[in-house]
Amino acid sequence: MYDLIVIGAGPGGYEAAAHAGQMGKKVALVEEGRVGGACLNVGCIPAKAFLRSSRLYRECSEAKAFGVEVGSCRFDLPAVVERKDRIVATLVKGVDGLLKRSGVEIFSAHGRLVRPNRAQVADEVLEASNILVATGSRPLVPPVPGIGSETVMDSDSVFDLSTVPSRVAIIGGGYIGLEFATFFSEIGSEVVVFEMLPQIATGCDADIAERLLQSLKRSGVTFNLSSRVLGVENGAVHYVDRSGEKRAYEADRILNATGRAPVVQGLGLEDVGVDFSTKGVRISDQGKTNVPGVWACGDVTGRQMLAHVATREAIVAVNTMFGVRDRIRYDAIPAVIYTHPEVATVGRTEEQLKAAGVAYKKAMVPMGVAGRFLIENEKGAGFVKVLAGTEYGEILGVHAMGDASSEFIVTAAALIEMELSAHHAAEIVFPHPTVSEALRAAVLQVS
Repeated sequence: MYDLIVIGAGPGGYEAAAHAGQMGKKVALVEEGRVGGACLNVGCIPAKAFLRSSRLYRECSEAKAFGVEVGSCRFDLPAVVERKDRIVATLVKGVDGLLKRSGVEIFSAHGRLVRPNRAQVADEVLEASNILVATGSRPLVPPVPGIGSETVMDSDSVFDLSTVPSRVAIIGGGYIGLEFATFFSEIGSEVVVFEMLPQIATGCDADIAERLLQSLKRSGVTFNLSSRVLGVENGAVHYVDRSGEKRAYEADRILNATGRAPVVQGLGLEDVGVDFSTKGVRISDQGKTNVPGVWACGDVTGRQMLAHVATREAIVAVNTMFGVRDRIRYDAIPAVIYTHPEVATVGRTEEQLKAAGVAYKKAMVPMGVAGRFLIENEKGAGFVKVLAGTEYGEILGVHAMGDASSEFIVTAAALIEMELSAHHAAEIVFPHPTVSEALRAAVLQVS
């Protein structure tokens, strides 16, 4: 009899299992694939390893402006893949060590619920007071003819590339598509992005989306917005452009970057009465499903498909099931798009505030006000936008574009989490010289 069975060993699953184990609970962790889930093995970490290499390659061509002469520079994709594999292996080893130290029992098998407190794991049935579903997500395959064929890469298989393609077509202008557009563009590929909506980075503040679009265009990426993909055939993307005209683009490689879908099938959820759909398992802010004793966290819920959200949801669920009061504040969760330049956001967008009828004031400050930003990105684009309530001055949203914004967005998240007013936030001392001083300058303007 276990205190907790966790199905899925991604960021939510392994953190939940380790946290419960450290609380002295008897925990079973069930995973049929690799520990670490999509994020560690075929998602966040591999993608950022690829982007670090492409950025360094790009910087070689820009080094002269920094007073550095660089000789011949060649991009070695197999070596990049090998480095990515080393990093992943190191991190997986670290997760294994964490689980071992926490006393978690690991089952390498498929798990499914057979009752609210029982799970079928290979040939045996495990029983527990609580079961946490943390099965994550998989690449979405939209109903477009040919997009699911073996000739089309997805956000998992793209890491198996061995040569740099000359021409890349990317279907989808969300964060996955944009990050890979950056990568392929920086290593010399011709990149064309197809997006059915009129803007990229859906959900981002409109100022961010538009300025990121212009920045990526300047770097050489071509965008077909308001375009509907009709199908993929013989290495070509067939689509209808914004004027309604049918066109085709031939590419060496095609990437399906239309998003990810929660893994909800084959888990026995319907057998035990859990409320779910193809969009995910429905949970409360404490991770509870409608079935007592059954919990869920992470991408499988479809709420916010981010690794750090899965981790926090996992901790909240474990604390709650074992009597520790906790909750997650979804309006204070930061998000990052690791393009070059980076985008980092937290809180509500200006469009959301207008739609809700919330009175606000805003400040938009160029990143260049921070000396460190100019040192690192002399000709780089960037800005910080801060939104604050008109009456009380509370920080409602922070949206930034510019390299290094991912490293200071947590400061903005803390301001929102602690419900700090801009007046009091202005009293915080920011170290000099840092890029974060651009955030300080924006806060001062709304304080």
